[in-house]
Amino acid sequence: MNALIELQSLLDLFPDQPPLLQAAEHVPGSTTPEPYKSMLVHEHHMTVTMENYHHCQVEVQVLDRNPDESNYSRKILLLKEGTDKVVQFGIVRFNFQYVTEQVKNEIIAEETPLGRVLITHNVLRHIDLGAILRVECGPTLARHFNCEVGTVTYGRLATIFCNNRPAVDLLEISSPLE
Repeated sequence: MNALIELQSLLDLFPDQPPLLQAAEHVPGSTTPEPYKSMLVHEHHMTVTMENYHHCQVEVQVLDRNPDESNYSRKILLLKEGTDKVVQFGIVRFNFQYVTEQVKNEIIAEETPLGRVLITHNVLRHIDLGAILRVECGPTLARHFNCEVGTVTYGRLATIFCNNRPAVDLLEISSPLE
């Protein structure tokens, strides 16, 4: 996988004007600074990782969606439960042919973070970490994160395999951390 090509394919699902990112580069996980390394360089659901790091549950806010017969894509924010504090930006592309109708319907309902749905329904899954990204926030991401344009943060590209099939492509970007 070429990380920057995969990144662009996910960004192209929801073109932003002004742009989401000012710049992005693929960086080795081993050189990713803490606390981003602990937050991103693993093969676990980001829902659980964000909840552990921020010591609270997270809620999903869907900004946009592109549903079709077999794929469902959405652009989301994860927020600290009961607040408007954004902890993560994400783009998800989900191929529903590898999950049950019940799981599909719960994801389309857009009330629960994806990771929580898969965990709750005990979907046989594993996560392949594709790439770690160092990103500079463009105007749109800076607005979501309430930071300055050009602020550096980190994210990742990953694929979730459901029932041993590549079902979900993810872009997950952490809010800037101190």
